[in-house]
Amino acid sequence: MLQYLLALCQITQRTMSTASYRQFEHKLPGKQKLFQKGNGIPVHLKGGIADALLYRATMILRVDGMAYAIYQLTMTSFPKKQDWLQFILPAVTWLNSVQLTVNQ
Repeated sequence: MLQYLLALCQITQRTMSTASYRQFEHKLPGKQKLFQKGNGIPVHLKGGIADALLYRATMILRVDGMAYAIYQLTMTSFPKKQDWLQFILPAVTWLNSVQLTVNQ
């Protein structure tokens, strides 16, 4: 059992360490030049249109979340006015029924 685990560890180390390193070796200098270029664009937007879309979606969600939180805080801090008729009508009908029985 231990031999199988050791063999599995060696296989995973070989495939991860050799194959992926060669693919990213040539892209790194280009990415470094892109991100170090002083063109006035913030670093989090230098990746292209995908970064810009993610940034805008995050800002929209942030603003919407903040507006919803403020709305919920105002709704909970100012309770709704209660309908006084729901408290008055049963009492009035009870009084009417009592007066009708007394008058008869």
